[in-house]
Amino acid sequence: MTRSGDKVNCGFLDTFFTFVYNFGRAKSGSYANFRVQEAELSKQEGEAPESALIEQRLKKLEAIKELGYNPYPYRFETTHSTTSLRDAFETLEPTNEEVSIAGRLVVVRGHGKAAFADIRDGEGRFQIYVKLDIVGKDTFALWKLLDIGDFVGVTGPVFRTRTDEMTVEVHQLQVLCKSIRPLPVPKEEVVDGERVIHDQFADKELRYRRRYLDLALNPDVRYVFRKRSAIVSSIRSFLDERGFLEVETPVLQPIYGGASARPFTTHHNTLDMQLYLRISEELYLKRLICGGFERVYGVSKVFRNEGIDSTHNPEFTLMELYQAYADYGDMMKITESLVSEVAQSVTGSMTIEYQGQTIDLSPPWDRISMLDAISDKAGIDARTAEDADLKKVCERLGGEVEDGANRGQLIDEIFDAAVAPGLVQPTFVTDYPIEMSPLAKRHRDEDRLTERFEPFVCGGEIGNAFSELNDPIDQRQRLEHQMSLKAEGDDEAQVMDDDYVRALEHGMPPTGGLGIGIDRLVMLLTDSPSIRDVILFPHMRPEEGFGAIDSE
Repeated sequence: MTRSGDKVNCGFLDTFFTFVYNFGRAKSGSYANFRVQEAELSKQEGEAPESALIEQRLKKLEAIKELGYNPYPYRFETTHSTTSLRDAFETLEPTNEEVSIAGRLVVVRGHGKAAFADIRDGEGRFQIYVKLDIVGKDTFALWKLLDIGDFVGVTGPVFRTRTDEMTVEVHQLQVLCKSIRPLPVPKEEVVDGERVIHDQFADKELRYRRRYLDLALNPDVRYVFRKRSAIVSSIRSFLDERGFLEVETPVLQPIYGGASARPFTTHHNTLDMQLYLRISEELYLKRLICGGFERVYGVSKVFRNEGIDSTHNPEFTLMELYQAYADYGDMMKITESLVSEVAQSVTGSMTIEYQGQTIDLSPPWDRISMLDAISDKAGIDARTAEDADLKKVCERLGGEVEDGANRGQLIDEIFDAAVAPGLVQPTFVTDYPIEMSPLAKRHRDEDRLTERFEPFVCGGEIGNAFSELNDPIDQRQRLEHQMSLKAEGDDEAQVMDDDYVRALEHGMPPTGGLGIGIDRLVMLLTDSPSIRDVILFPHMRPEEGFGAIDSE
């Protein structure tokens, strides 16, 4: 077994890398031709061509192999992360004990026979010192062939420089990955003793499209996704502690349902049947309530064939829970407790800042009736108004009205235009018209309404909840009405699911249900203005020259 920096026999490796070099073939030619095409495309898009830099790095790659080093080894044994090494050195007396850390080269300072550099791992960065007299001629020759963006592993003792910077004095150096394509290099300067980065990789669309570069160059982006993971873990802990059971439901479904949305379709070859990607977990989770589970939840990807904007992505993450013997009043208590406790857990406070606004998430949250709010803000009684009058108000407010929009859609547009923008502090909007809520129980006091609410914060909806409809006769009638709307051209109307209705006919106890959009909650708790900021790989239009698989 070789140690860090040891040479290896490269006969096999030369053959291997020759294969890798020639493997990436485009339809029109070889790897080299692909590089030419890419350089030409960069020129067309106004980008500085990378071809010369790539060629330089390919030559360095060959030189590293000629020195007898493997530029892509299998592993490297570390003793510390950059953070744990810094913590240990702060509290322990300096010793000659050697440590090993690994990461990406991000800064190199110095020339000649010695150099300082910074390497960065997943937690932070640490300075290293490489000197010819210490590492020897061969290893220093390897060092001179490395570039910003390469991954290295180093071993040596820790010391403090004259400027009191903690530094690893490199005794052994190993290249762990020679990068072929250069990273965009941000400019750095030290201001009042603090390192300030002027990011050159600031194009939002390019950052979303090449998230690997966004993460490599922008620590704040990595912070957001660490927060996202903490938020999901906190949600699970909250529900697990209250006796909810996490379950899984099918992604591929023969009948889609549980939301008003267009599905994605696919085909199962063996069964020769059309299937749909789920748009919700609702109908499967409520089947489990029928089966005897009394508290269930899922945190899952759902897929809706819809537009893309600052709060919508075709693939997103949804948490749905269902609790037997509960109603939408119980769901309000769970919602405000869950969101406020998760905020406390991951931010340290129930009061947060979002896009310059101070938001108090602590319970209790305000409650307003949807139709009363419309009457107050839009000046129309949506309980009694004719559809034509609703359409006129909708148009006056600038709502998007399609020909043939039904009553529920008109009311929804009026609400979005007149009421939602003013709901800054967390608010439950309650008691939606029955036309808008085919799966919710009729309101116990007003038959034309349903026991449904949506929580709003900063003008946006982050969830949806019902007293769940468990009357199978009423449910069948409502789904039949949805099917009639679909026949009239409403492609977001829900579809009949006979098996789900059959489950209700066997009996489902009174049940409260709640769905919370994880991505929108993460946006709120990380002060992120767009859903693309909190999804690692948001959907984008294909990049020219890097499109989807050819179906032919």
